[in-house]
Amino acid sequence: MARSAFLLAVLLLAACNPQSPPGAAHAARPHVFLIVMENHSAGEALSGPYTASLAARYGQATEYHAVSHPSVPNYLALSSGSTWGVTDDSYRVLPRRDLGTELSDAGVTWRAYMDGLTGAGCLESPVPYDPGHNPFAFYGGACPSNVVPFARFGADLAADTPMFSWITPDRCHDTHDCDVATGDAWLRQEVGAITASEAWKSGGVLFITWDEDDENADNRVLTLVVAPGVSHRTSSRAYTHYSLLASIEDLLGVKRLGQSAQARAMTDLLP
Repeated sequence: MARSAFLLAVLLLAACNPQSPPGAAHAARPHVFLIVMENHSAGEALSGPYTASLAARYGQATEYHAVSHPSVPNYLALSSGSTWGVTDDSYRVLPRRDLGTELSDAGVTWRAYMDGLTGAGCLESPVPYDPGHNPFAFYGGACPSNVVPFARFGADLAADTPMFSWITPDRCHDTHDCDVATGDAWLRQEVGAITASEAWKSGGVLFITWDEDDENADNRVLTLVVAPGVSHRTSSRAYTHYSLLASIEDLLGVKRLGQSAQARAMTDLLP
């Protein structure tokens, strides 16, 4: 069976049995990358020419919605399957029931690359780093050693790519404080590096999403699925951040967390 067909079969089985045990998809694990951008509608994000070129070439979820406002509950949803009742951007200590803990317990390598993170740490590094855009600082009240400065990403991509890479741009590169053109230029550079890597070329998957649309009531955001060998396709299925988390969990062979357990994985946009 071709690898792509085998991977699809594994994902479909996982969707039918979302509580499948860790390691169930081990034989088909690809390298998975996730980039989280900020605070724009799908239309605004697509005004960036490079971002639009990705949407025209790869997979786009056209009915993908963030789950809340403001930013922090969306980051928590993406990383744990729950907003934990959070309705603001303040910091609080949450239980260690998150994707990073699941991956570590299953022996799946992962790192969260935080743009602007300094030696001051997860909570004290200065702007343009934003601790509210680093959900792994919330679980257990401190960052695990898997959370590292984004400056490390290039070297890891060349020689030591973990199976899962979470990437948070700083407040300018993610378009929170800077314009779409700035974020589009950042994506051109970093997505170009990812798609040139052996980790991505050998069956990897890159997801790019926006945390929320902070202006429109429907909270519809752009989400792209960039994978080798996939031609342009769109999906009009109703997806949320829980769908994206479910997709990552299924690809990496770990149990689904929280509301991702009932979510539909984004199989129609995967190889």
